[in-house]
Amino acid sequence: MSDKPEIINNEEQQQFEYRAGDELATLTYKFYKKDIAFMHTNIPDSLAGKGIASALAEYAFEYAKKINKKIMVYCPFVAAYLRKHPELKDQLDKQYLG
Repeated sequence: MSDKPEIINNEEQQQFEYRAGDELATLTYKFYKKDIAFMHTNIPDSLAGKGIASALAEYAFEYAKKINKKIMVYCPFVAAYLRKHPELKDQLDKQYLG
């Protein structure tokens, strides 16, 4: 088994997902104007502290790059992730930076 969590894109629910048994960790997104907006990360307590949220964020940034969409960040976790990975800032839609 890989040490990288297996993330899927649930396009119908517009969320990236990681499942462990009955537990589901998600990062929700919406397509807005010409961008993709990362809305909210939800990690069950049983999965907290295992790097799942970071893996979801990493997957989300890779997905946005793959589909050639600039990013808008509304999720506080993703904003914190971005501060730790400033090399990803070029993927942000500069028009919506405060």
